[in-house]
Amino acid sequence: MRWPVFGFVVVLVVAAGCSGFAGSPSQSTGAAADGQSAIDVPHAVVTVTVTAVVDGDTIQIAYENGTGDTVRLVGVDTPEVHTETDPAEFEGVPETDAGSACLRGAGTNASALAKQRLLGETVGLAFDSNLNRRGYYDRLLAYVVHEEVLFNYRLVETGRARVYDSEFTRTERFYAAEDAARSDRRGLWHCTDPGATTRTDTADSGAITESTSGVEIATIHADAAGNDHENLNDEYLTLTNAGDESVDLSGWTVSDAAGHQYTFANLTLGPNDSVTLYTGRGTDTVTERYWGRNGAVWNNDGDTVTVRNASGEPPLRQSY
Repeated sequence: MRWPVFGFVVVLVVAAGCSGFAGSPSQSTGAAADGQSAIDVPHAVVTVTVTAVVDGDTIQIAYENGTGDTVRLVGVDTPEVHTETDPAEFEGVPETDAGSACLRGAGTNASALAKQRLLGETVGLAFDSNLNRRGYYDRLLAYVVHEEVLFNYRLVETGRARVYDSEFTRTERFYAAEDAARSDRRGLWHCTDPGATTRTDTADSGAITESTSGVEIATIHADAAGNDHENLNDEYLTLTNAGDESVDLSGWTVSDAAGHQYTFANLTLGPNDSVTLYTGRGTDTVTERYWGRNGAVWNNDGDTVTVRNASGEPPLRQSY
């Protein structure tokens, strides 16, 4: 959706570092898109276009008058991709080379999500009444709202970011989302044990065997915002190589309980690297693959993801 914005608002943002906005942005307390009923999505006070993604928590934007700015997302901290990440900043992640390497991969995934969801898109910015409008390096401190989804919160609930400890108004709900992500070892939180062997359900009898490949199902995002069939690239799953060696995924398959199947081609997953498989169409990269389907695959009310390698070893299965 697009939010109305008046020319004088943009002038105030650029000339006065947003100091012209009085009070807190109004908030929507109804259920949000993308299943974000646990978080209130703020109404944006200015509409901008995302021109570049610096990393998972920092973007560059252009106002409607053509001037630019840099936005640091409020309340979140994704692992670094341009400098070293300190594992001590991410509770439970070992302060080892393996922990650092795992976080680098998680940072790349967070950046990839920001590029896939935000780059080139029109988004709304909202501000927090407890925080200054600008922070370090004179960057805007803002919530980013896209298609009625609070992207800051999405980073946390999918395990792509930790909560950045500050006095923003939504702290409690962000921490609740972080706790849930950590409990499920989503995204970066699988780095709490980066060398662990993945345990997966490999038989109809419920027997558990151990995966020696190191590949695990890190994220399943079945419930796309709005109509699933009209928003296919908001339905996706992520595979992560939590092992110490590269894994050739060529010939590996992903399928649902109904038998819909996708086959990977020409893809090697390095240690701590991840690849996200989107249901819709797009351009394949080393971190993103597109199924190319015309309708949704994963059932919102529960399904089983099955991943099989090319040599026919016992598959990985995860139900939700």
